[in-house]
Amino acid sequence: MQNFQQAMKQAQMLQQKVMELQKRLENELVEGVSGGGMVKTVCTCKGELKKIDIDNSLLDPSEKEMLEDLIVTALNNAKKNADAKTAEEMEKISSAAGLPKDLLNSAF
Repeated sequence: MQNFQQAMKQAQMLQQKVMELQKRLENELVEGVSGGGMVKTVCTCKGELKKIDIDNSLLDPSEKEMLEDLIVTALNNAKKNADAKTAEEMEKISSAAGLPKDLLNSAF
């Protein structure tokens, strides 16, 4: 019984560390660059796009800010849709395995 209690305590500690890491990654920023630096993006480690910068030579400068905002919005919408699709598919797997429908989604 002592080994079981120790295993449960370790599992709880691991779960806490994973949760802390997930929270930290929500605010951790990374940069992506393409076109020799002509297009730059800033995202969280969880995949949320925060900013995009497009070199003026690639577009009409008077429309630059609006285009950047539209790209950010579209990419974030795609991520939202991808997350919803992932949750839907994970629920199908959980259901087929006889598990609670949200059990596997909590891992993502």
